[in-house]
Amino acid sequence: MHLSDRVNALAESETIAMAKKARELTAQGHNIIKLNFGEPDFPTPQHIKDGAKKAIDDNFSFYTPVAGIPELRKAIAEKLNKENGLNWKAENIVVSTGAKQSIANALMCLLNKGDEVIVFSPYWVSYSEIIKLSEGTTVLIHGTLENGFKVTASQLKDAITPRTKAVLYSSPANPTGAVFSKTELESFAEVLKDYPNIYVIADEIYEYINFTGEHFSIGSIPYIHDRTITINGFSKGYAMTGWRIGYMAGATWFANACDKLQGQITSATCSITQKAALTAITTSNEPSLEMARQYQRRRDMVLELLKEITGLKLYVPDGAFYVFPDVSNYFGKSYKDYHIKNSDDLAMYLLNEAHIALVQGSAFGADNCVRISYAASDEDLKEAIRRLKTGLEKLQ
Repeated sequence: MHLSDRVNALAESETIAMAKKARELTAQGHNIIKLNFGEPDFPTPQHIKDGAKKAIDDNFSFYTPVAGIPELRKAIAEKLNKENGLNWKAENIVVSTGAKQSIANALMCLLNKGDEVIVFSPYWVSYSEIIKLSEGTTVLIHGTLENGFKVTASQLKDAITPRTKAVLYSSPANPTGAVFSKTELESFAEVLKDYPNIYVIADEIYEYINFTGEHFSIGSIPYIHDRTITINGFSKGYAMTGWRIGYMAGATWFANACDKLQGQITSATCSITQKAALTAITTSNEPSLEMARQYQRRRDMVLELLKEITGLKLYVPDGAFYVFPDVSNYFGKSYKDYHIKNSDDLAMYLLNEAHIALVQGSAFGADNCVRISYAASDEDLKEAIRRLKTGLEKLQ
């Protein structure tokens, strides 16, 4: 095999790897309840699908500008101005094939070899690997369950070195559901005020799945606005995961760089998807708000059921659609040939014995935990937690 060092050094996405294992067991006839993927279980709202159908009927099937069709970029800029306090125009927006590509574009355009990126942990699985692909170095600062998995401004300040180039975080957060308040984000900005060469990459893909009543964008703080790169998209809030569309917003010079990079890798995202996204962002948000209400109801139900399981350490997530309990109480225990040393062992045990697919916390930088998605039906959630309780009780 003559693969590059680059790809050999790259780890497979743990969420995708767990989904693959769950599919294999399903193919063997097992009834696997899948709570491992970060994907809404709701269908894309009908009016958005109608927008895509119209685009097909209108033969909107040709290449578009790399950074996206002008009317979509303009609509995104208007949304960011109105809802997020971000003073951007269409020229500041680059539409990509998912928010993951937007993050990759941003990091590859920003980092040189050895540059450091401070990442708030627990963190989304792909952050560290994309940083690695960009020849940067990940520097983790860790939030604790007792603090809702939030890091502090003092932790951020202590992590800064002469090689720090960027700070990367998500809010609402994957995998924890943590939501940083305006006060907390202002405290981070205050730290970064003294470091004008450090950029912020704010991943806001779960913006509409927020149970606090307030979403605050750090880029709305005037003195950090021009060095904040805001990442967002349509997958989570609009239930459009398979459509593959996200975007970044940043200074014109940086948007131009992302346009240039993307032009050599994928060019523009799907023309029909862009028209669907335009429909989504220029019409009523009520379907998104209703989905968020359902997620909050499910969160409350799931937490009540999990409280019945002895040994779990719980907290209340404020957004997204995950709970991230501490399961370390089960480390050192066994059942049959299973010996649980860490979250990887526990996740595989629960998949094979309890037939529920979760994601091990080690994938997110928090080995004491597992991620449970509640983007599933009430019936599946209740049965999955029943299986979880039974599976954990078997460990001695």
